[in-house]
Amino acid sequence: MRDPETRAAAGRDARKQVPPESHAEFAPAAGRPDPVSILQAQDAGRLPELVPIRHGRMSLSPFTFLRGSAAVMAADLATTPTTGLGVQLCGDAHLMNFGLFGSPERRLVFDINDFDETAPGPWEWDVKRLAASLAVAGRDNGLGRKTRRTIMLAMAERYRVAMAEFAAMRDLDVWYARADSDNLAETLGAQLDKVRRKQIDKLRTKAMTRDSLQAYKKLAAVVDERPRIIADPPLVVPVSDLLPEMDWNELADRLRGLLGGYRESLAEDRRHLFDRYEFVDMARKVVGVGSVGTRCWIVLMTGRDKHDPLLLQVKEAGQSVVSAEPADNEGRRVVSGQRLMQAVSDIFLGWHRVSGFDGQTRDFYVRQLRDWKGAAVVEEMDQVGLRAYAALCGWTLARAHARTGDRIAIAAYLGTDATFDNAIADFAEKYADQTERDHAALTAAVRDGRVQAQEGI
Repeated sequence: MRDPETRAAAGRDARKQVPPESHAEFAPAAGRPDPVSILQAQDAGRLPELVPIRHGRMSLSPFTFLRGSAAVMAADLATTPTTGLGVQLCGDAHLMNFGLFGSPERRLVFDINDFDETAPGPWEWDVKRLAASLAVAGRDNGLGRKTRRTIMLAMAERYRVAMAEFAAMRDLDVWYARADSDNLAETLGAQLDKVRRKQIDKLRTKAMTRDSLQAYKKLAAVVDERPRIIADPPLVVPVSDLLPEMDWNELADRLRGLLGGYRESLAEDRRHLFDRYEFVDMARKVVGVGSVGTRCWIVLMTGRDKHDPLLLQVKEAGQSVVSAEPADNEGRRVVSGQRLMQAVSDIFLGWHRVSGFDGQTRDFYVRQLRDWKGAAVVEEMDQVGLRAYAALCGWTLARAHARTGDRIAIAAYLGTDATFDNAIADFAEKYADQTERDHAALTAAVRDGRVQAQEGI
């Protein structure tokens, strides 16, 4: 516990040691690992029949490559200047890992929504990954260099200004701060015209329909008078199809036992609610881009009757790409990081270590499959929309870092001028160049047969 002036002095000292303009630097390190080899090393522990889907999704564009290559960028970021001021990192803070979801108070909030790679680390890494994703997305959307720069500057400036605002707040006020969707159009204010305000209202309305009922109607049906998850291979495969040799009653009992272990990670009041639901079915589901090939399951449960479904997502958690050492429990790492960084979190968020049907022990985390989920369609954004979205992501990331790091020191480091903003914009364009080269390396590896890719899935 240090007084604010001492903390600010630490930030100013860091500014002298690592000048803000130094964050513009990026050049591939001598002996930089082949990006395709990094991806193949990750594939080693994944389900081999799903790995080609991952490669196919990543090969679509430089932007989808960036989404799936957090490990590649983490290795690159490790060679860049850092201030020594740590936070809880998202670890994969590209712009598609922000979005809308429902709070326990049934409010629609905007926040970071993916924490597979969360771990303590340098705050700059999250900012640089977000900026790089904006640069690559801007290129994919056909925006010119000057236009892209205004977008990245909007994000970096909003991060810097927000951090200064959080530095001046009481600790509790920082903890309670959040981006409520009711105020989203007001927050983005002057950057939006009437058309885009209507688009936000439409996105909010759509997000509030994306819940367990909507997911149930899409993924399940009543079969022989019992709800069941419908097969849609290879994207959705019921566990009974994966293990046809096992008696269903025996399989269901074992799965109930696994869910009982997860239950212990919940708070007591959430356990009481969870106990009202009964296990019905389970299926393997392919999700995302970078996560494809890891073990991800959806669990169907019912409450008061078959018209009261609950769908949980059970996702494998491996070692974070931004961490040099594995965690004691990778599922708990994800959950703890999420609770630290998010303003509010899913009531069913929990974890469990499982001995699988293959005898291997793995860590998983659990959350609702959908709870008022909404995401911006980045591919359809123009200059104004992407700039407003970038600023919102910048504010959100600053709030998450302010909760977990020394916000006073970081604000003092950033200062009041645009030096840091411009450096981040420079870095982002350089890294976008590198991403395009890495994407080309992957597509070349697909063409020459070094990597197997299954497209269109």
